[in-house]
Amino acid sequence: MSIGLLKQAFHALKPDPLFRRGMRFNHWFKWLAPGLFVKRWLLLSAVGVLLTLLGLAIWVKLTPIFFAIQLIEKTLTQLATVIPSYISGPFVLLFGIFFILWGQTRTVGSITEVLRPGAEDELIDVLLHHRKLNRGAKIVVVGGGTGLSTLLRGLKTYSANITAIVTVADDGGSSGRLRRENGVLPPGDIRNCLAALADEEKLLTELFQYRFKAGNGLTGHSFGNLFLTAMSDISGDLERAIATSSKVLAVRGQVLPSTLCDVNLWAELADGRRIEGESSITEANGKIVKIGCTPANPPPLPKAIQAIREADFIILGPGSLYTSVIPNLLVPEIAEEIAKRNVPKIYVCNIMTQPGETDGYTVADHIKAIDRACGLKLFSSVLVQQQMPSAQSLIRYSQDNSHPVYVDRPTVTELGRSVVFANVMQEDRETGYVRHDHQLLAQVLIRWYAHVHIKSTAGILSAAR
Repeated sequence: MSIGLLKQAFHALKPDPLFRRGMRFNHWFKWLAPGLFVKRWLLLSAVGVLLTLLGLAIWVKLTPIFFAIQLIEKTLTQLATVIPSYISGPFVLLFGIFFILWGQTRTVGSITEVLRPGAEDELIDVLLHHRKLNRGAKIVVVGGGTGLSTLLRGLKTYSANITAIVTVADDGGSSGRLRRENGVLPPGDIRNCLAALADEEKLLTELFQYRFKAGNGLTGHSFGNLFLTAMSDISGDLERAIATSSKVLAVRGQVLPSTLCDVNLWAELADGRRIEGESSITEANGKIVKIGCTPANPPPLPKAIQAIREADFIILGPGSLYTSVIPNLLVPEIAEEIAKRNVPKIYVCNIMTQPGETDGYTVADHIKAIDRACGLKLFSSVLVQQQMPSAQSLIRYSQDNSHPVYVDRPTVTELGRSVVFANVMQEDRETGYVRHDHQLLAQVLIRWYAHVHIKSTAGILSAAR
C-alpha cells in the first residue's frame, strides 16, 4: 500500500473537527444534569466569593464599591452609545457564560488529572454513573459458590445497593483446611463475592484466585483465602474482616455471611446413610431426602436480617442446591424474613443437574427441596434457561451423568410459582461447559424486577382510588 493511501486512510479515521466540538459541547451540558451534587457547591462557592468581597468593601467603608459602581456605570454608558444595547447585552452575556464554562471545564480537568491519571472516562461520566448506581434498587442475593459471584458481577452494573448473603458451610479445599487448622469460618465463597463486586474486578479476581503451587503449608491455598483469614485474626471476626476488606477493595455493596456460627452440614440419603460435611455430601452420590446442620437453628447475622427487611428485590441462587443455596435457609430467621417480605422474589434455577446432589431433578424438584428445607414459600417465580445447550455440551455432561434441568411447568404452576423463560446461558465451545452469563442474567433479572415493580405499584394506586 502506498504512503498516499495510508495518509488518506489515516485522515478518514480522524474525527471531524465539527464532530469533536459537538462532543465537547455535549460534554459541557452533562454538568447541567440534576442530582450530581456538584452545581450547588460551585454556586455556593461563588456566593462565598461575592460575600467575601462585600465584607472587605464594607470593612473599608464602601469606598471600593462606590468607585467600582461608577466605573461600571461609565463603561456601560459609553458602550451603549457606540453599540446598541440589544447587541452589546447578549454579546457580553454570552462572553460571560463562555468564561464560566471554560473556567469550570479547566478546573474539573485539572482535578481529573490528579484524581484519575490516565483514566479514559471523563469525570462527569463517572459522577453520572456513580449517582445512577447509588439510586439503584436494594438487592439481596442469597447463595454461594461460583453461581453467586457470577450473578454479582452482572448486578453491580445496575446498582451499588447489593447485599450478598453467603453460606459458610464449606469444609473442602483451601477453605476447609483453614477452617480446621485456624478455627476460622470458611472464606472461599466470600472471597469470590468480594472479587466480583470490586471495581478492579479482573485484577483482583486473578490475585484472589491465585493458588500457591509451592511452599510448606501454602500449596493449594488461594491468596484470597489467606488474606481474609489474616484479616479475621487481626480484626477479631469474619464480619469485621469482610467490612475492612470491602473498603480496601472498593467493593460495590456488601458481602455478609449468613451466620457467624461454625456450621456443619449433614444429609440423610434415601439408602439410610447419614453424611456429615458439605464436601462429603456430594461425594456420597446418593439421593438426598433431608438436609440440616449442626448446630441446629444457627443465629443469623443481624446485618443480614436488616438487609432483607430493607430489600426491594430478593434473588435466590444460582448455585448448588443443597450446598450453596439451602444452607443459608437453614438459618431460620433468614428464611422467615424472606417469606415475610412483599417484594419481587425469584429463584434462579441451575441449567444442569449436579451429580451427587440433584441427579434427575426437574425445576419443580428444586423448588420442593427449598420448600421442604425451610418449611416456607419464599419466592413466587423461578427463572429457567430457555434454549438447550449444544449437542457437544450435552455429550460432555452426559459423561458425568449430568443433564439439563427439565422444566415441568404444570407441576411448577401447582406449586404456586410462575416460570420466567430466558436465554441466560454462556457456552464454552472448547470444553463444552455451560454456565450463566453474568450480563444476560443480570439484565433479565433487572427487567423482570422493573416489570413486576411497575405492575405492583399500578395495582396499589388502582386500589387506592
